[in-house]
Amino acid sequence: MTPLPKKDKRHHVVETAYALFKRAGFHATGIDRIIAEADVAKMTMYRHFPSKDELIVEVLDYRARRFERQLDQLAREVTPPERKIARIFDWHERWFSSPDFHGCLFAHALAEFGDPSHPVFQAVARQKNGLKRRMQAILEEMMPPRQAEGAAAALLMLIEGATLMAQMGQPAIDSARKAAGAIIASARTAQ
Repeated sequence: MTPLPKKDKRHHVVETAYALFKRAGFHATGIDRIIAEADVAKMTMYRHFPSKDELIVEVLDYRARRFERQLDQLAREVTPPERKIARIFDWHERWFSSPDFHGCLFAHALAEFGDPSHPVFQAVARQKNGLKRRMQAILEEMMPPRQAEGAAAALLMLIEGATLMAQMGQPAIDSARKAAGAIIASARTAQ
């Protein structure tokens, strides 16, 4: 086996930990298992990630960046705001039906790390608040900021609820999509 360069080793550890965390959870996945699955030396692991919490935060940031790249593409499109929001719900629908769907990694992290001062909790808050801000920016193209902020918060709750229902094997994305349309229409008329 050809050794990976340092940067690639770090990325490989993050991808390995991501796969393990989403299947087994954060507390249930030990560092020794990650080291074994990633096939790296302990020194390599601790050089890149002095603590498991740092690794978890990096995994969450890695997952958030993947989703943000897709949202960046959406933001560049010349599409009506309602269509952009619909595309976010479409993305979630595809994710729910993928064989790789194990629920929301961020929700799992929040369940395991409930202290608001903990770095893992803060990484989750960054991702969720980031999605809310993205939807708010889209909605501000068609309504005042105050209405857009309230609508974006409601849309985030719909997405989170649909994600939980999908994890339980109960499809809810169509209902969430319909409710999103109603929320947007109501926020528009509240101007």
